Amino acid sequence: MSAVQDLRDRRRARLRFSLRQKSNGRPRLSVFRSGKHIYAQVIDDLQGRTVAAASSLDKTLREGLRTGADKDAATAVGKLVAERALAAGVTQVVFDRGAYLYHGRVKALAEAAREGGLAF
Repeated sequence: MSAVQDLRDRRRARLRFSLRQKSNGRPRLSVFRSGKHIYAQVIDDLQGRTVAAASSLDKTLREGLRTGADKDAATAVGKLVAERALAAGVTQVVFDRGAYLYHGRVKALAEAAREGGLAF
């Protein structure tokens, strides 16, 4: 494994440990971004299951987006995951940015999820 990947894994583990300490049983909104797409999941760690998920690969979003790797796509995914989480009965989450900085697409997704009704 490369040194960069090791640092990324350590940063991700450090953040997840901190989130577990502060979550008080709330599900976490986990974000993954690749070069072409962005994905978001609301995960209930106590039960070990995914409550809601959305990505820029969803058929409803794919038609309206120019590409899956820009801020517009992240905003659309954030609104969709918030809508699906609210339908599943989840209103409060803990935001898990993974190893990514809170900037750009990750920030756009988080702000859209807040506008969609999720509290974090």
